[in-house]
Amino acid sequence: MNGELTGIINVLKPPGPTSHDVVARLRRVLRFRKLGHGGTLDPGACGVLPILAGRATKLMPFVLDHVKEYRAEMTLGISTDTQDAAGATTHVDMGFSFEPSILEVIIPEFVGAIEQVPPMASALRVGGKRLYDLARAGETVEREARTVRIHEIRVRAVWPDDAAALVGGTRVLMDVRCSKGTYIRTLCHDIGVRLGCGAHMSFLVRTAVGPFTLSEAVTFEELEEAAESGDLDRLLLPPETALQHLPRIDVDRNDAARLRQGQAVPVPGSEPSLVYVMEADGGMVCVGRLEQAENRWVVKPVRVL
Repeated sequence: MNGELTGIINVLKPPGPTSHDVVARLRRVLRFRKLGHGGTLDPGACGVLPILAGRATKLMPFVLDHVKEYRAEMTLGISTDTQDAAGATTHVDMGFSFEPSILEVIIPEFVGAIEQVPPMASALRVGGKRLYDLARAGETVEREARTVRIHEIRVRAVWPDDAAALVGGTRVLMDVRCSKGTYIRTLCHDIGVRLGCGAHMSFLVRTAVGPFTLSEAVTFEELEEAAESGDLDRLLLPPETALQHLPRIDVDRNDAARLRQGQAVPVPGSEPSLVYVMEADGGMVCVGRLEQAENRWVVKPVRVL
């Protein structure tokens, strides 16, 4: 497809490729260059990876800000240098035995605003270099703790499910809702430290990024078939799909043109907020800021499509 392509594709990322690899592959499949992803997903993880195309790439900051949801498996008693199953084992403890109820005490401590030190095996840049590149070179650098927010952690299962105690090798399946910037493998590692036995993340699937859910994600194969048959439109979501958490304002063609030129236009309003603006039969116009000016409400464009 060489023409204009604008919208969002909810891609089901398989384990293995990086988020950048997914974008590169889709550029080849779709024959379209202007693509970007809405939030890094580790190579070993799978799940929801929103891909923004064309003018929709301007909405990247709003997609990145969405609450993320994950299903993660944490294995107790084994720590690794990457905090997940891909790393080398750094610590093994098979000599502990906890009552399962300890999870009901410890895990809630990690709900709310918490501090995380980003792992060395991550895409975060320090001094202009990716941490994982430094880690591959055998370097370890100081990383500042960052505040993230865990909205909810729900323990779904503990395996073996007939065990009377948590011991080395016990696996805990959890659902996590969190803010952007949260490392689930660091969460598993830190829970292991708090328990005193160590732990690592042994499996991860991202089940949602804001409105984009796992049940509606599409595979590479589905995208390739749709691109070959010229039926890609049915998999391409409109840009405003990413903004359903914001109030919507509708404007006519004249006001839409003014907004696209960077001008504010008067609209009904009641309180300051970010909004998304739609033109009747003309698609999305912009993300704007609703505010008062000269005793009336106006919307000022923030990001024009």
